[in-house]
Order: sequence, then C-alpha cells, then structure tokens
Amino acid sequence: MQTITPELLAGSVLSVPPLARKPDYSLDKEGNRRILSHLAAGGVTTALYGGNANLYNMGVREFGALLDQLEDIAPAGSWIIPSIGPDYGKAEDQVDVLKGTALPTAMLLPLNFPATSAGVAIGIRRLAERFGRPLIAYVKDAKFITPGDLAGLVKDGAVVAIKYAIVRDDPTADPYLDELLQQVDRRFVVSGMGERPAVAHLSKSGLNGFTSGSVCIAPAMSHGILTALKAGDVPTATALREKFLPLEDLRDGHSPLRVLHAAVAAAGVAETGPLLPFLDTIVDEALLARIAAAAQTLLADEMAYRAK
Repeated sequence: MQTITPELLAGSVLSVPPLARKPDYSLDKEGNRRILSHLAAGGVTTALYGGNANLYNMGVREFGALLDQLEDIAPAGSWIIPSIGPDYGKAEDQVDVLKGTALPTAMLLPLNFPATSAGVAIGIRRLAERFGRPLIAYVKDAKFITPGDLAGLVKDGAVVAIKYAIVRDDPTADPYLDELLQQVDRRFVVSGMGERPAVAHLSKSGLNGFTSGSVCIAPAMSHGILTALKAGDVPTATALREKFLPLEDLRDGHSPLRVLHAAVAAAGVAETGPLLPFLDTIVDEALLARIAAAAQTLLADEMAYRAK
C-alpha cells in the first residue's frame, strides 16, 4: 500500500475530474479512462474523485463498482483518491467497502447541516479508525470544522492532508487559513480551488500544492504552474494561470461542477454524459457555446505548451 507523505502531495497537481456516465447513467469506463489518460499524458498522476465527480449523489451500492473501475483503468503510477460521505452513515458504509482495496486514503466530503465542529472531529476519528487509514479533510466553510479541531486530527494521525477551499476575494487575507497554519504544518495543506488562488496560496501562504478541475483539459500547463511555484518563479506561474481564467470565470459564474462536466466533453477529452440527479447537465445553448469556446481555446494552449 502506498505511503502518503507531504512529498507525494506536492509531486503532482491533484486533479479533481468529472465522472463520465453513459446515457442510462451507468459508469462510462471508456470515458473515465480517456480522462485519466489525458491527465497522465500531461504529467498529472493524481486523481481525486469528489465534488466534480458528483459523489455527493452517488449511492453506496455503486461505490464499489466505481472503485473497481478506477483501479482497473488508472494509468501506471497514478494515485486514485475516492471521496466518502458527506453524511456520517454513508461514509461509514463506504469505508467498509474501501477496506477491501489497497487505496491508502479517501477524502471526506463536507457537510454543513446537520454538523458541528466537535461532531465532525469525532466522526473523522471514528471513520479513520474503522478504515485503518488516515483521511483527507475537505474544508469549504469555516463553520464545518475549526482549525483547532483539524490540528488535533492531524496530530493524532486521523487526517493526512487538508484540502482548503474557503473562497475569499483576496486569498492572502484569510484569518481562518492564518489560524490553521499556526497550528498545522503547511506541508499537510493544499489549496483546493483550482488555479485562481493557487499562486497566492503557494507563494504567499506556503501551501504544499493545489487541486484543479480545469487540469483535466490542460494538465501540462497546470503542472507547469505547480513546477514554477515550487521553483519560486511567480511570473511564469501567473502567466500560465491567465490561460485558465476564461474557463474558471464560467465555472465560478455558472457552477464549477456542471461547467467542468460540459467543458471536458466540449474540449474533446471525453464524453461525460449526464450528471447523476439531483444535478442536471447544462442545456442552455448560449452558455454551452461559451463553455466550448473557452475549453477548446484552453486545450489548444495546452497542445502548444506541450509542443515547446
């Protein structure tokens, strides 16, 4: 079983792919294989299946089939991370499925109601103990769990990494993150909101890496941002990030998950099919045209970047 280390977290952009489905909502093995292969061809070897894969709405009965499929299609050297939850009962059932795999961790999806910080900390400890392996905590809201409770989970070995994704107008002005980094080694914290805040989070706050959805279209360029930031080359990272912003603007304006689902298909990476209810795919033709233009431009930039 793979050992999770800060160096492993920092070695690749943590891609957060959509989950391809066939018209009848069944898992599309070929579509999901194409997404992972495209990522690997651009040097991205980590795939975190969570919000963009709409695992919030996946039932426990399908979870085992998903794990089997991902383990079967993952390129050599890739690291697959599934998500569990967001509610405790579902997460507990999913952990029982995960115990039969060699996957070294899973990420707990955040639940805002009904949840308390102390209750979330109790739940994560119980889930990690039941799993026999540490989990990744996903923080999207300051009310979900306090920095102090997170620090205790990291200290006790129940949490091996934190995906930090509280949106701020200015990512350098973030009291929650400041408090968290006073209590938790920043090597265990990754920026969890794509390329937009990654430059500030890594160059100013010293976070260990970042997650991305748009990396599924432009993996080499996204990895180039990470490489530049690790080398202290902020101008290069900033210039590469600009290539992602047209699609990121659409994602922020019209649903990060639903826009990415459409964009990966529009770029020709893979057909992604329908979204599992309670979500639906975008059908507005004008919006789809804007998504397609942004996605195809990003892919063209990616191919030019690889050719250099």
